[in-house]
Amino acid sequence: MFKVPDLRNKILFTLFMIVLYRLGSNVTVPGIDFGQVQQLQNQAKAGGVLSFLNLFSGGALTQMAVFALGVMPYITASIIMQLLAVVIPKIEQWQEQGAVGQKKITQWTRYMTVALAILQSTGLVYQFHNGQLGRVGNVNIDLVPHFTIPRVALIVMTITAGTALVMWMAEEITQRGIGNGMSILIMVNVVARMPAQLMNVRAQAGWFTFGLVCVLGLVMIVSIVFVEQGQRRIPVQFAKRIVGRRMYGGQSTFIPLKVNQAGVIPVIFASSVLYFPVMLSSVLQHWHWVYNFTNKYLVDPGNGVYIFIYAVLIIFFTYFYTAITFDPHQQADIIRKQGGFIPGIRPGPPTERYLAAILNRITLPGSLFLAAITILPEIALAVKKLNSFPFGGVTILIAVGVTLETMLQIDSQLMMRNYEGFLSKSR
Repeated sequence: MFKVPDLRNKILFTLFMIVLYRLGSNVTVPGIDFGQVQQLQNQAKAGGVLSFLNLFSGGALTQMAVFALGVMPYITASIIMQLLAVVIPKIEQWQEQGAVGQKKITQWTRYMTVALAILQSTGLVYQFHNGQLGRVGNVNIDLVPHFTIPRVALIVMTITAGTALVMWMAEEITQRGIGNGMSILIMVNVVARMPAQLMNVRAQAGWFTFGLVCVLGLVMIVSIVFVEQGQRRIPVQFAKRIVGRRMYGGQSTFIPLKVNQAGVIPVIFASSVLYFPVMLSSVLQHWHWVYNFTNKYLVDPGNGVYIFIYAVLIIFFTYFYTAITFDPHQQADIIRKQGGFIPGIRPGPPTERYLAAILNRITLPGSLFLAAITILPEIALAVKKLNSFPFGGVTILIAVGVTLETMLQIDSQLMMRNYEGFLSKSR
């Protein structure tokens, strides 16, 4: 893959962005008490709300780094825009306008990301100064001892600017690099914490549990790869037609419907939905029922309510994102316009109903698999009473899923340039 100059440049650009992102995740914002940062990081290792919030930042949150919020405001804004498209006709019209409409949606998503970053960073500063996030026993960890308006404004502006820069980096990776920028940056964060979590398991539970965790991680990786590669191939036959003196069509192909059509996006979306109330509760502490419910049920992975809500959100977003990425009506219309048909199925509405039925049938086991692979490690975490689990469902799903998608993109680039892909050898 390094023989092709264009592909080599894309890979090197992606690696450069990853290095830049990890650098920003370790640069602390100005106005923070460095002596308290180490105590805060030690508390995050003990689990709880800090460990939950720190999952997608790769340790940047407890360090109050420039990229403390990571890509989560961008993901939350994307979810909000997709949900608003259902109830606001104007956004739905933008979606139907192609590239022009998508440009408008992207612009409004950026504005909403900045607004969410301001809201979350303000709540973060207040919480770390006078909240419950920085409390160890009876000792309150205050990262912002000189809590003045200019200092708070400086910290909020720095974190917000860092979030805007992360958003730009993710879009640049998608356009000029390899893979989906948002997914790659999240994968970098979750993988960055894996070695430290493995050592934490060995220190807490010994070598036997350490070995069991590694075996469980390998089993999960194999299962995820197996399901991610599973697909239902729907045959499509194209009728012969004569144009002038040439005959076109007559060939047969297939539509590959993956068992997990949505990939890792449902897990990221569900985690983001659970992440947002936790951040919002830091701002709305006077709403006691919101604050109490969030801190009681949404920050403890071993809690039954948390596991149930997490699983339901994953199943919902699997169906939701699959419906966005694959439209049976549009696909049936494309097949009909190209003179194709599914053997035994009439073109038009019957083809649409057939595709929708198959899609719903294979999406159910895919969504249940995503939910199971995500919550089973959380259950094991609660049973073994471990504070951290290096091969958590979210970590493995994101790492394996993003890696497979990126490898497939590289493989398709090689095949397009008449090189033998490294994945095609195993087919």
